[in-house]
Amino acid sequence: MRPPADPTVQPVPASVVEKVDAADTTLHNPQWAVLSLGSNLGNRLETLQGAVDALEDTPGVRIKAVSPVYETEPWGVDPASQPSYFNAVVVLKTTLPPSSLLERAHAVEEAFDRVRAERWGARTLDVDIVTYADVVDDDPKLTLPHPRAHERAFVLAPWYDVDPDAKLPGRGAVAELLGEVGREGVVPRADLELHLPA
Repeated sequence: MRPPADPTVQPVPASVVEKVDAADTTLHNPQWAVLSLGSNLGNRLETLQGAVDALEDTPGVRIKAVSPVYETEPWGVDPASQPSYFNAVVVLKTTLPPSSLLERAHAVEEAFDRVRAERWGARTLDVDIVTYADVVDDDPKLTLPHPRAHERAFVLAPWYDVDPDAKLPGRGAVAELLGEVGREGVVPRADLELHLPA
């Protein structure tokens, strides 16, 4: 025998759910941003998941999509000189200004013992802001969009996976940019998965 229905609980119409989700009432006037994550030291998958969780725990940040994981060759160095990277991209909405989002990205890196000893050196965690809304800014502290994103398959491939229609401000469609740079050295890891925080 079924228990009597609680008369105080009313189903929420789908149209209302859609409006609430579209407005995302946890954020006021949010902007879209794309961040790339990379790790080639320690437990790479665990570190990337930890970064996703830490970003989601940030006030004013809501992660909307997490890409598949890719294994990639190190950038800017002899591939034999470092372990391979695990890379992923997250798409989020945020009310933080770009400078505060960058501070949070650095704080997350430091929480995973990121050491900035050398350019393109091995690292436990790398968190880069790829785009913030349609902002184009050549500020040396935070250049937007990321000045090398258009030539990095390890950013473009996972970004394309979560948003095939994405555009890199000032550079064009991610699909076209990925077609130009190719996927050499960037391997999808279907056996690995990052989870969107609940």
